[in-house]
Amino acid sequence: QKAANKIYPNKGLVFISVKESDKKYLEKLIPMLAKQGFNFIATKGTADSIRNLGYEVKTINKVNEGRPHIVDMLKNDEIQIVFNTTEGKQAIADSSTIRRTALRHDVFCTTTIAGALAVCEALKFGNNVSVYTIQDLHAKLH
Repeated sequence: QKAANKIYPNKGLVFISVKESDKKYLEKLIPMLAKQGFNFIATKGTADSIRNLGYEVKTINKVNEGRPHIVDMLKNDEIQIVFNTTEGKQAIADSSTIRRTALRHDVFCTTTIAGALAVCEALKFGNNVSVYTIQDLHAKLH
């Protein structure tokens, strides 16, 4: 991501909405984000799961539930990271709108739990990492 000029924020508001089968991973994901100093906003089902883990979270409407919803917050530049995993026809359609808006507003967005966990690992290092090309690394072998 750094090679693609993506800079991770080191604080702010993370929007989280995960499908039912991914909620079991919140137990690992949420403490990692909280330790970094992030705050949470989530759709109702995900927010309930986060509260059950003992963390504060605000609830926001899904796109099809009416305004205000997550796309409004993205347009207002209130969100720094989006973690959104989906299943079902309506959720996938809503997710497309979320992803497009996040892209337009330069908000990092991932649609898999593996991606979300990778982002959390990267956040531990901040933006203080070096990027090397494979060619440079290969040249050091000789």
